[in-house]
Amino acid sequence: MKIWQNETELTLEHPVAIETFTESILFFDIETTGFSPIHTHVYLIGCAARRGRLICITQFFAEKPQEEKSILTAFLKLASQYEGLISFNGLGFDIPYLKKRLAHHGLPDAPEFPHLDIFHEISGFKSILKLNNLKQKSLETFLGIARDDQYSGGELINVYQDYAKHPSAESAELLRLHNYEDLLGMPGLLPILAYPELFAGAFDVVSCEKNVYKTYENEQELELILTLMPDSPLPRRFSFGKQGIYLTGYNRQAKLKISIYQGELKYFYPNYRDYYFLPEEDRAIHKSVAFYVDKNFRTKAKAATCYSRKTGCFLPQYEEIVTPYFKLEFHDTVTWFEMTEEFTASAKTQKRYVQHLLKYLSK
Repeated sequence: MKIWQNETELTLEHPVAIETFTESILFFDIETTGFSPIHTHVYLIGCAARRGRLICITQFFAEKPQEEKSILTAFLKLASQYEGLISFNGLGFDIPYLKKRLAHHGLPDAPEFPHLDIFHEISGFKSILKLNNLKQKSLETFLGIARDDQYSGGELINVYQDYAKHPSAESAELLRLHNYEDLLGMPGLLPILAYPELFAGAFDVVSCEKNVYKTYENEQELELILTLMPDSPLPRRFSFGKQGIYLTGYNRQAKLKISIYQGELKYFYPNYRDYYFLPEEDRAIHKSVAFYVDKNFRTKAKAATCYSRKTGCFLPQYEEIVTPYFKLEFHDTVTWFEMTEEFTASAKTQKRYVQHLLKYLSK
């Protein structure tokens, strides 16, 4: 078994990275000869820890498949000195794989550490951040992180298998460098967690304004612009939208633009059996009032005809967030609420509405 140890200066400027990568946390990454823990094995386990302004990287390398047990034991001993783990897809691959290999060698199971999986946290943001995929190298490119290693883990399997038969310093360096740069790059990925933090509600609404704009057809339309201040700066500019909702953000500011519906909508009463519908007036009235209406001008209301009409400016919602809500037609899934002065004056209600829209955008 080889053990490689390196120290280099650690640059942590983003608040998320500073708060997350403490001296009690250990990054880890494994290299294997395949995906199946039954038919393949671990040949390299890398760990990265923080000591002051240094990142200390330790790599346990099995020069032969028979040394797998040794590197597993060494990793467990090192990990036991820390309070939490950070990985990239560790919950999906590394941890389940390690558990199988530990059991294979009759070693005790790894202790249950608090575990932050960067891949898991960012998994719903591929479209939002316009990423081609969610591989570590793709996230590094998005964040502007450069690396020397040009190989994927899969491409290095043959390199390791050749090394096990015919060891060479050149092959060992290829294997070491790939894992080393994965570890070195992981702390630099932490700022990307500012995006899921934003969508989880880590922001304040700092302004709310109505804006008039012109469409491509040169028609005037209204939109609501809500300006947000994220708790953590967004490391790269992004924009995303659907169905009249558009979100942009960078650094300490994000803007959410929502198209405003101007016109008439229907409010559907819940207990339609208590109402009559007046076809001539296209509205429903309660039975206690309908007593005074000629029977020829009224019919029993149905759920789809039990409504009154309201004209104004309305905002969309995809769950029941603000009441009362209105619809274009009874079976519509999108509902609308009136943009009242009470709404535009309440940062608390606005934040609840923004959280709802962010949830909708992330689906």
